[in-house]
Amino acid sequence: MAHELKTEFFLADFTKFSEVRALAARLKDSYPRIDVLINNAGGIFGDQTRTVDGFEKTLQVNHLAPFLLTNLLMETLTASNASIINTSSVAARIFGKINLDDLNNERKYSPNKAYGDAKLANILFAKELDRRFTDQGISAVAFHPGNVQTSFASDTTSVMRFVYQTPLGRLAGLISPEKGAEPLVWIAEGNPGREWISGEYYEKQKISKTNPQASDAQLAARLWDKSLELVGFSRTAA
Repeated sequence: MAHELKTEFFLADFTKFSEVRALAARLKDSYPRIDVLINNAGGIFGDQTRTVDGFEKTLQVNHLAPFLLTNLLMETLTASNASIINTSSVAARIFGKINLDDLNNERKYSPNKAYGDAKLANILFAKELDRRFTDQGISAVAFHPGNVQTSFASDTTSVMRFVYQTPLGRLAGLISPEKGAEPLVWIAEGNPGREWISGEYYEKQKISKTNPQASDAQLAARLWDKSLELVGFSRTAA
């Protein structure tokens, strides 16, 4: 896609924090201003596996790596009055139930729960970004793009594989990637405070209800501090 658009791009493996840190360094060197940061990683995996950094793969790819990247870029983002957009999912509502003492889901792992927890973490991350950094010019939001017809869940045992990879998808109302991109473009091009409200969660371009845990401000703050600890990042101002 980047080749088709003839635009610059960088690659990083989110299962390796070393590559996330290298990516942040390249971005800071290349772009003194960043108007929009879109944390769009989304992956559900099969058996429980650990990354080279020691974390459950779903947690790291979907939450910890974007969290680290965002914090590493925070000086540039605040100076740019940037919008930070976290892609979430209805899985946050259906499967998510975060336990801060077991973020790796060692006690009760399933691909669906791991994914739901990570997408719920994306929402809590956006809400805490708004609380901590709105006075410094940051706007943050989480959204669900809809159920997009891609290769999602193709190499897992999750029930979602049957929805995304079989004719059931048509019955489930899967949408095209182009259609799924529309709410993301709407947020990226919109003005926070006018088209959308910082700190909220959106579905179909409207503020929507999601998992009750997403409204727990104390959980959001504790998840932030725990995530800082896990990625080895120094504690930022609350």
